[in-house]
Amino acid sequence: MLHLIMNDILGTPAILVGLFALIGLLLQKKGIADVVSGTLKTIMGFIILGAGATVLTGALDLFSQMFEHAFHIKGVIPNNEAIVALAQKTFGAETAMIMVFGMIINILLARFTKLKYIFLTGHHTMFMACMLAAVLSASGMTGVTLVAVGSVILGALMVVMPAILQPYTRQITGSDDVAVGHFGSIGYFVSGTIGKYFGNKEKTTEEIKVPKSLGFLRDSSVALALTMAIMFIVVAFFTGPSFIEEKLSGGTNFIVFSITQAITFAGGVFIVLAGVRMVIAEIVPAFKGIADKVVPNAKPALDCPIVFPFAPNAVIVGFLSSFIAGVVSMFLLPVFGLAVIVPGLVPHFFTGAAAGVFGNATGGRRGAILGSLANGLIISFLPALLLPVLGSLGFNGTTFGDADFGIVGILLGNLLKLFM
Repeated sequence: MLHLIMNDILGTPAILVGLFALIGLLLQKKGIADVVSGTLKTIMGFIILGAGATVLTGALDLFSQMFEHAFHIKGVIPNNEAIVALAQKTFGAETAMIMVFGMIINILLARFTKLKYIFLTGHHTMFMACMLAAVLSASGMTGVTLVAVGSVILGALMVVMPAILQPYTRQITGSDDVAVGHFGSIGYFVSGTIGKYFGNKEKTTEEIKVPKSLGFLRDSSVALALTMAIMFIVVAFFTGPSFIEEKLSGGTNFIVFSITQAITFAGGVFIVLAGVRMVIAEIVPAFKGIADKVVPNAKPALDCPIVFPFAPNAVIVGFLSSFIAGVVSMFLLPVFGLAVIVPGLVPHFFTGAAAGVFGNATGGRRGAILGSLANGLIISFLPALLLPVLGSLGFNGTTFGDADFGIVGILLGNLLKLFM
C-alpha cells in the first residue's frame, strides 16, 4: 500500500514539486500559513499548466492543419511553454525530479567551484529539465539513470551559462553583482561577440528616437496576440476559406475564426505562464533561502529582462531584427531539407531583445542589429535540427525556442546515439 502511494507521489509532478516547496519553506522556518499557502500554490500552478496545455494544443493543431494544407509542408512554432505543457503528460515525473536535483547540484557547484552563480530563473530550469527528460528518454534511458544524468547536466548548465555571459553582462550593467540566468545564452554570447568585432559601441541604439506607437511591443501578451493574428490570417488566405469553413471552423467566417484562434493561442500561453509563475513564486524563494545559507558569496543569475532597462531601444531593435531573420529562415529551411520553423513571437521577443542589448553593449547599433539577426537565425535553425532528437515529442507542432535548448539537445542526443 505504502509502495503504491509513493509511486503515485513520484508519478505526479504537481505533488512532487509541491513537496520540494514544502521542504524549502520549512527549512526557512516560515509560519504555518506561509507553508500551507506556498505548497498549495505550487501544486495549483502545475495543474493550471496542464489546463493551459489543452488550450494551446487546440490552437496549434488548427494552425498546423491550415499551414500544411496551404503550403503542403508542416510548420512548427517554437514555444517553450507549449512544448513543456505538452511534455508534462509523458515526462512529468522525470521533469520534476531533474528540476529538483538539478537545483541542488547548482547549489553544490556554486559552493565548491569558482562558478558562484545561483540560477534563479525557475521556469527555464523547468523547461531545460523537461528537454533533458525528453532527449534522454528518446535515447532509451530510464529511471534513476535518466534522473541522475539529467540532474548533473542541468546543474552544470545553471552555473556554466551565466559564467560564459558574465564578461558581456558586466559591460551592460556596469557591475559584477548580478548575472543573466536564461537558456538563450549562446544567442546572447554570439550577439555580444559579433558586436565586439563588427560593431561600433560609440554609436549606441539609445540615441535613436523610437516612435511611441511601437510601445505595445513591450506587452508580450498583446504583441503575441497581434503577431499570431497576422500569422493566422496570412496562412488563412493561402489555405482558402472553403477548407477552413468546411473542415475546421464549423461554418464560421475564416478571418473571424483565424483571429479567434490567434487570441486563443495567446490566452493559452497566458494560462501556462500563470501556472509557471505560481510554481516559481514559491520554488525560487525556497531555493534561494537554502542557497543563501550554503553559498554566501553567490551571484544571483536572473531572467534576461533584467538587461532590458539598460538599453530600451536595443530591446525593440533586437526583437525586430531577430524576427526578420526568423521570417527569412522560414523560406531557407526547406532548401536544407529541414522542417519549417514558423517564427514564434515569444522566443524572438525575449531572446531577440536580450541579444540586442548584448550586441549594443559591445558594438552599438550595428552590433544590436547584426547580433540579433544572428540570434534569429540560431533560434530558427537549431529548433529544426532539434526536432528529430526529441523523439515522439517532436511531432506536436511546437518545440523549444531558445538557443541553449537546441545546442544542448542536439549535442546530447547525437552523443547518446554513439553509446546507447
